[in-house]
Amino acid sequence: MHENDMDQRLARWDIFCRVVDNYGDIGVTFRLARQLADEYGVAVRLWLDDLASLAMLRPETALQAARQTVAGVDVCRWDEPFDAAQPAQVVIEAFACGLPQAYLEAMAACAQKPVWINLEYLSAEAWVDDCHGMASRHPRLPLTQYFFFPGFSRGTGGLLRERTLLAERQAFRAHADRQQAFWQSLGINEAAGALKISLFGYSNPAVHSLLDSWASGAQAVLAVVPENRLLRDVEHYCGRSLKAGDELVHGSLRLVVLPFLPQDQYDRLLWACDINFVRGEDSFVRAQWAATPLVWQIYLQDENIHLEKLEAFLARYTDGLPVDAALALQNLWRDWNRQQLADGVWQDCLSCWPVLRQHAETWAASLAQAENLAAQLISFCKTRV
Repeated sequence: MHENDMDQRLARWDIFCRVVDNYGDIGVTFRLARQLADEYGVAVRLWLDDLASLAMLRPETALQAARQTVAGVDVCRWDEPFDAAQPAQVVIEAFACGLPQAYLEAMAACAQKPVWINLEYLSAEAWVDDCHGMASRHPRLPLTQYFFFPGFSRGTGGLLRERTLLAERQAFRAHADRQQAFWQSLGINEAAGALKISLFGYSNPAVHSLLDSWASGAQAVLAVVPENRLLRDVEHYCGRSLKAGDELVHGSLRLVVLPFLPQDQYDRLLWACDINFVRGEDSFVRAQWAATPLVWQIYLQDENIHLEKLEAFLARYTDGLPVDAALALQNLWRDWNRQQLADGVWQDCLSCWPVLRQHAETWAASLAQAENLAAQLISFCKTRV
C-alpha cells in the first residue's frame, strides 16, 4: 500500500532533467521520481538527456535504451529532436531546463491542462519564501507555470526525505555489526578511535592544507575520498595518481580512495562517517539527514553570488550555537569555499566537536518536522487541478 491514495487526476507525472556538468540535477530528480513511485503510487516518466550520469548513481541503467525501468521509474532518453509524447497530468521542469517545444505544444492542446512545475534550486535565502508557488503565464500558449522552491522554512517546499530514511539511518547507527559490514564491503578495515571523514567536492586547492592539518594532528583520521573532481587535488598532494582502492598513510592521516558510489551506498557512507564534506545540492541535503557535522562546498557562480547563498544557509544553520562553535564552523566553511584554509581553522572546529555533533542531530530533527518535498508537491498540485 502507498502512503497516500493518489488522486487519479494526478496519477501520471513527467519529470524533465538536463545534466549540466555534475550529478546534482540527476541526483535530485531521480530521488524525487523514485519516491513518488514508491510511496505515492505515481506513474513517473523521467526524461533524461544523459543516461551515463544516471548509470553512475544506478549502475543497472542501460546506456543505449530509449526507454527502461530503473528502480520503479520509467526512464526515457531525451533526444533531440523530441518526438511528441502524450503529456502527463503533472509536468516538472527541473531547474529551468526548458521543455521541448513539441511537448509544450502538446500540453497546450490538452483539454485539461497539466500542472506545470518549475522545480527550482535549493536556497536558504529569505526571498525564496515570497517566490515559492508563484505563477507565470506562458507568453504565447494557454499554460501556467508554478515556481516550486525547496527550502528550510515553512514557507518553502521542504526537502527530499523518503518515508523510511531516518528510521533506516537510526537502525544502521544502532548496530555496530552493520557499520562494520558496510566498511568491509568497501574494502576498509575500520580503525578504532579514528575520526571518520568523507571528502566529496569540486576541485579545491585548499584540500592540501586540510590534509596537512589531519596528518599533523593528534587525532587519528580515516579520510575516504569517493572518485570525484576533488581527487585530482588529492593526487597533487600525494604526488601520484590514485584510483579506487588506493591508500595513503601520512602521520595521523589514513586516506582511502573509493569508487564513485551509487546513491544508497553513498547515504550509508554519510551515516557511517563522523563528518562529511559535500558539494552542490543532493549530497548537501543527504548530509543534513545524516545528522552529523558537515562542510558544504557550494557550486561556484559568477560574481560570487554563491557566497551570498552560503551565508544565508550559515546564518540559519548556526543560529543557536554557542558563539565559539558558530564562529569555528563558519570560518571553516568560508575558507573551504574561498579555497584557502587559515592556520588553525580545522583545530578550532575539532575543539567544538561535541557541540557541533549535538547541533547536527538537533538540526536534522527540526528539519524532519516539516513535510517532505514530494508530499508538498502532491499537495500543491491537488489544489491546481
